[in-house]
Amino acid sequence: MTDFIVAIPARHAASRLPGKPLRLLGGTPLVVHVARRALAAGAREVWVATDDTRIRDALLETGVRVAMTSERHASGSDRLAECADIAGWADDTVVVNLQGDEPFAPPAGIRAVADTLASSGADMATLAVPVEDAATLFDPNAVKLVRAANGDALYFSRAPIPWHRDAFAQSRDALPEGQWLRHIGIYAYRAGFLRRFSAMPPGRLEQVESLEQLRVLEAGHRIAVSLTPAPFPPGVDTPEDLARAEAILQAQA
Repeated sequence: MTDFIVAIPARHAASRLPGKPLRLLGGTPLVVHVARRALAAGAREVWVATDDTRIRDALLETGVRVAMTSERHASGSDRLAECADIAGWADDTVVVNLQGDEPFAPPAGIRAVADTLASSGADMATLAVPVEDAATLFDPNAVKLVRAANGDALYFSRAPIPWHRDAFAQSRDALPEGQWLRHIGIYAYRAGFLRRFSAMPPGRLEQVESLEQLRVLEAGHRIAVSLTPAPFPPGVDTPEDLARAEAILQAQA
């Protein structure tokens, strides 16, 4: 198994759900659930990069490490780049960026993205899942991707790609034969590339699609993509998502 670190960016001032990392799920802060998933994946270390002492205090008894980072970071990747410097990770350290709103992230999926990075030799790695319905394919909030024959990402988009010209000219209510992929927002990279990525200027495609990973492709770097070995339930972005997560947790009890 690949030796890796999990780093979780956790910003307190989320626009759609303020104080999200500290919202209670089953009586436990959301960020603690995420940290436990990372620990269960077998990471050598688990770090939370935050800008708020209340988040740090909520993690005191969990066994994870906390990096206090700037409030001014524009993205989670920027926050993790500062975390890399605070933690002193060597450039070849494999780092998994696990979003702080994924309380049900499967440990097998966390391990898989680290293994994909190590086996592919790519600059970054991520995961995908087959699209199973037309509503998801045409939903701009569901990010789609296409891969090359070697498994590397060719492009990520909010649009339905690839566009099946003949089938969609007839109907967009059902999926024709073929496999469409939805992106799962978990990443792995080595700490050296994380630092380089954070220092890159935003790309034109990134700004058009509002997808940070396009900065990497536009700059000519590789992103390897594997299918997730276990489902990733939707993350928590809104109060409605939190209520749904509570129902899932109760059903698992």
